[in-house]
Amino acid sequence: MRVVFIADVRSTIARGWISYFVGRGHDVHAISSYPCSPDIVPGAKVYQLPIAFSRLAETGRVTVSPAGNSQSALSAAIAALRSGRLSNLSTSARCWLAPLELRLHVRRARELILQLSPDLVHAMRIPFEGMLAAQATPRDIPLLTSVWGNDLTLFANRYQLIARETRRALQRTNALHCDCLRDLELASRTWGFDASKPALVSPSAGGIQPSIFYPAEPGSSLRRELNVTDDAPVVFNPRGFRGYVRNDVFFEAIPLMLRQHPTAVFVCAGMQANPIADKWVRTFAIQESVRLLPPVSRERMADLFRLASVAISPSLHDGTPNTLLEAMACGCFPVAGDIESVHEWITDGDNGLLCDPTSPESLAGAIVRALDNEQLRNEAREQNLRLIADRAVYNNVMQQAEAFYSEITQRKPVPQTGGFAR
Repeated sequence: MRVVFIADVRSTIARGWISYFVGRGHDVHAISSYPCSPDIVPGAKVYQLPIAFSRLAETGRVTVSPAGNSQSALSAAIAALRSGRLSNLSTSARCWLAPLELRLHVRRARELILQLSPDLVHAMRIPFEGMLAAQATPRDIPLLTSVWGNDLTLFANRYQLIARETRRALQRTNALHCDCLRDLELASRTWGFDASKPALVSPSAGGIQPSIFYPAEPGSSLRRELNVTDDAPVVFNPRGFRGYVRNDVFFEAIPLMLRQHPTAVFVCAGMQANPIADKWVRTFAIQESVRLLPPVSRERMADLFRLASVAISPSLHDGTPNTLLEAMACGCFPVAGDIESVHEWITDGDNGLLCDPTSPESLAGAIVRALDNEQLRNEAREQNLRLIADRAVYNNVMQQAEAFYSEITQRKPVPQTGGFAR
């Protein structure tokens, strides 16, 4: 099978899918929506087609020196723009302009797809890869579109142009992949996807790799590295900075938690040298209790889940967060925002706790309850390990995806509507 992915190939999610199909012997090509190395995925042919102002992403990277300081005032300023008070403005500007900018790239994308003549095009995420794919993919080539956590509940709901292009993309789509049932229902009920077309619900990252994410007793070396005493409970925030994750609430909740657990340490991935995180730490005078880390590898992420008693996800919008599944696979107790999609994995008070992600008191109360109740954590651990084994092991999930690809390519496209004959 010849497959063309349209994706941000820098993403570990995209690379997980692409690598699987390469390993299975398929002829795999990827059109990357962000600049990346041409050999980023061994065995796949990668074509760079930066869209939606993605070339600016490299400018926004903050380079950190060994001392932990930004190398330039420009980097710090851009970090503040991306995660500070102006982040909503910059996000809004991109969301209004990017759908228009896409038109500049449709011809090149179509030329690539026609040249490659694939059996299937897979667009991984609606804004903006799915929108491009919907305009560039010839009607006689099946188009599979993946919906990621915020595509429908945040971006399509908030921005008029994205809403219009989301509807067009889902009407053009021949088959749909979602990481939660909620998004499948929304796509067909509200956003124009024909419910009679094929659909697959499975983790967006293709599932959990048991060789990386597994339960084990953490070694003492990581505690020493992070300057965490042996008896200090650890709370891990793996989400980094995203506009829909209420890190402001998380930092405001820390002093409330320290009243009950004064030795607790709060470890935060992807926040080192971020001026907004630094400001919150100073504002709440919690320097001794917080460890701000740079972005970490998946292997280090797994070590941090095993170290922590509780992992948090105070998000307002999500599908199935990959970090939620990773925490569950490592035996770490999850505390997450009370949103519909998370209910598909977590039963409040049973295998995790749900909270109001806009309330420091609610978040602090859930974390304190988890730290206070070892029996709850142990019982949740066993349930969550079974859930991951049943529903989210990488090889099993990707085998389902491969069978889904075959189903899609065996159906006959209907050029007039972009759907499939049954």
